Amino acid sequence: MAGYTQGSGRPNQWLRNLNAKIASVPMILTAVVIFLGGTIWTVVYSFTNSKLLPRLSFVGLDQYERLWAAPRWLISVQNLAIYGIFSLIFSLLIGFVLAALMDQKIRFENTFRTIMLYPFALSFIVTGLVWQWLLNPEFGIQSVVRSLGWESFTFDPLYNADIVIYGILIAALWQGTGLVMCLMLAGLRGIDEDIWKAARVDGIPMWKTYIFVVIPMMRGVFITTLVIIASGIVKVYDLVVAQTSGGPGIASEVPAKYVYDYMFQAQNLGQGFAASTMMLITVAIIIVPWAYLEFGGGRKRV
Repeated sequence: MAGYTQGSGRPNQWLRNLNAKIASVPMILTAVVIFLGGTIWTVVYSFTNSKLLPRLSFVGLDQYERLWAAPRWLISVQNLAIYGIFSLIFSLLIGFVLAALMDQKIRFENTFRTIMLYPFALSFIVTGLVWQWLLNPEFGIQSVVRSLGWESFTFDPLYNADIVIYGILIAALWQGTGLVMCLMLAGLRGIDEDIWKAARVDGIPMWKTYIFVVIPMMRGVFITTLVIIASGIVKVYDLVVAQTSGGPGIASEVPAKYVYDYMFQAQNLGQGFAASTMMLITVAIIIVPWAYLEFGGGRKRV
């Protein structure tokens, strides 16, 4: 019979799920031609002096030397590091705490879960504009508090170059924490109820159960959540444009905005390609360890 090896009675490995393999061909071609091809194209042209239009006029590492000598790029990398570290810490911490509270079978859980997840349904532009209004000192939080009698209260992070990145961070946490909470809640709901019963019988405090039993069992959820958060951190752009447009001055610049400005406004494709290649390297640094932990040596083989 077709699809079976002679004398074995077993289906040929290559002919298993043939329809599914044929259906996946367009997706594979798209990934190879568009994503992989576009990535290689970007990296190659990052070594050229392309301006308005791409051209194969190689200049070696000149674009990268200019990139790392540009104060604007250095500020954007510094902002991304600050934003990324605090975003990872607070997203995971707040999301897990909210999930743990939600896992106590509280009343109106569905309502609270919907409310917490609702900000994630908004676009980053809408979120940025909302928080730009809330953080405006003339009619936002500062104005409301001062109208209640605290005349000396000051809260205008978007207008202070030293702390503007934290104003963007507030908006990002408000939007993304609900998704982290749902991911963590799904992980908690996957924990066997017998584990909780055994911990209670042994007299183990709840916080110790979470730290030493539950969290290690949710390793996969944490790794996936970290990758999702980290990929969003690297490409942060919309929030910055909506809230500050990179200001005051260049105090809230981020790499994605640097790439966009150089490619479409300064008409310096070579510099934009070099910056986007550095972002690609950052993403690879995140994805490769995750792939290794999930599919490589980090997983025990049966």
